[in-house]
Amino acid sequence: MTLRIAFTASDWDVAQEARARLVELYGDVPEEEADVIVALGGDGFMLGTLHRTARLPAPVYGMNRGTVGFLMNEYSEDDLIERIEAAEETVINPLAMRAEGADGRLYEALAINEVSLLRAGPQAAKLRITVDGKLRMEELVCDGALVATPAGSTAYNYSAHGPILPIGCDVLALTAIAPFRPRRWRGALLPKMARVRFDVLEHEKRPVMADADSRAAHDVVRVEVCSEPSIEHRLLFDPGHGLEERLIQEQFV
Repeated sequence: MTLRIAFTASDWDVAQEARARLVELYGDVPEEEADVIVALGGDGFMLGTLHRTARLPAPVYGMNRGTVGFLMNEYSEDDLIERIEAAEETVINPLAMRAEGADGRLYEALAINEVSLLRAGPQAAKLRITVDGKLRMEELVCDGALVATPAGSTAYNYSAHGPILPIGCDVLALTAIAPFRPRRWRGALLPKMARVRFDVLEHEKRPVMADADSRAAHDVVRVEVCSEPSIEHRLLFDPGHGLEERLIQEQFV
């Protein structure tokens, strides 16, 4: 049976040009009919593709036509069918964010990398942290905080000095961003199914925004974060270059 491929590309010229060449070589079908979706771009485009195609049965095989490309395979126009057939699959679950705005509006979004809370004014944020209904920190004074998945642990989480988590581990990283009080608190490792709640203290004086993979909620007063096991994102990687290997490599750079 011929492998049915749907090609999708970012708006960058180099990605659009690559898509045109690959479609000419391998054909193209609608994503709903595809055996595999090939995404051409960078990590941001890959995240958008995974969100958009989450309910489709086809896995996503990325090729880097962007910048960082941590979630992508090396770009090549040769032997694409053979590469896809030999690829290793990684399944990841996203985070679900539920945020309440100061005006009572509710925001819901999914995040493959992380859900972050960020100060939206000149003064530091004040956050109260509850995990599974138990108060864990009465007051965290900081620029923000985030909850990261293993797949997202090398992104913003790592830049904020959070830990790199192995793919497949049932753990989330709760990481502070520029904490002021407690001075040396860097965060915590939590069970994958933990429910984390942030209450924003003094929200009128110290406004905070929440962000789930670039889906923003402004002037929030409360944010709840938990894993969403009912949704599975299937990614394909060339043998020996999967997410697990890349996460290990990041720690020895």
